[in-house]
Amino acid sequence: MSRVVVGMSGGVDSAVSALLLKRQGFDVIGVFMNNWEEKDEHGVCASQADWQDVQDVCGQIGIPYYSVNFAREYEERVFAHFLSEYQAGRTPNPDVLCNREIKFKAFLDYALKIGAQSLATGHFVRRDSEGRLLRGLDAGKEQSYFLYMLKQRQLLLSRFPVGEMTKRQVRQLAKEAGLRVADKKDSTGICFIGERRFKAFLQQYLPTQPGDMVSDTGQVLGRHEGLMYYTIGQRRGLGIGGRGDGRSWFVAGKDLNSNRLLVVQGEDHPALFKQTARLQQLTWVAEPPGRENTALNVAVKLRYRQADQAALLVYAGQEGELVFDVPQRAVTPGQSAVLYQGEVCLGGGIVVS
Repeated sequence: MSRVVVGMSGGVDSAVSALLLKRQGFDVIGVFMNNWEEKDEHGVCASQADWQDVQDVCGQIGIPYYSVNFAREYEERVFAHFLSEYQAGRTPNPDVLCNREIKFKAFLDYALKIGAQSLATGHFVRRDSEGRLLRGLDAGKEQSYFLYMLKQRQLLLSRFPVGEMTKRQVRQLAKEAGLRVADKKDSTGICFIGERRFKAFLQQYLPTQPGDMVSDTGQVLGRHEGLMYYTIGQRRGLGIGGRGDGRSWFVAGKDLNSNRLLVVQGEDHPALFKQTARLQQLTWVAEPPGRENTALNVAVKLRYRQADQAALLVYAGQEGELVFDVPQRAVTPGQSAVLYQGEVCLGGGIVVS
């Protein structure tokens, strides 16, 4: 009997993944990953409640369960990078790095070490027999954006039982099976921040460096609280409403050398749009789909919820440039640009400018 370790989060997606694999006759083991040990500002550690849900659900399904601690690996491989990126004025996506370094590396190694032939998670993605990463069928929950850094070997050792389902079907199956997490709310945001205010969280780790907030004409409009607290395209929280012609102000850039936050007025201001994006750390799930230094037509997502954007990619090694068919708003350094051709997620890179 083939053994599968299921990464149990305490949510309904991983619970149904374990249930489906159990029904298919696999030797299923539920394992809960503890990646963050710090309590929130209310003294609550959310992982404790999730761990209790894992125990209860695994008991209902009838599978053994364990907890494994990757807090040290997470701090070294993910959180340290998260802080350094914010300190450099960029906006990183730690979930992407967590999937590469923790869930499908440290955790996958653990699963194989305890005799499993594969690892399963509750991600809404699919993979084919060749190890290609495919979009999940539920367009509203599809999560390949967060897994674009994985390689074929990792994917061939992984299973995604709910990738062929919709979220509605997942919850319905959980209800029919009587699982206590059937109606549990989905977790949102960055796992280690929880329900805390993002600014308050960052202040615990990085020194605040206030500076001038400057318009595109050079006028000083106010003071910012620290460049790390703002992202390109941001409108809320600037505190300069009513200035200028009355339209909303938006963050258009960061001048790190002079510690100035650059803002413009009007959501359609040209400074908020870019025709190109330069990428670094370009990575491919499989072999690159064309020769280097050649143009490749791709669909791109610059943000998780964004619709596909048509672009031309020219790349060499781990660097590339995207030329968009339509200028893109709020292209943000530090974020991931994920590349697709049809249902296949090819890979992606980190936006640097």
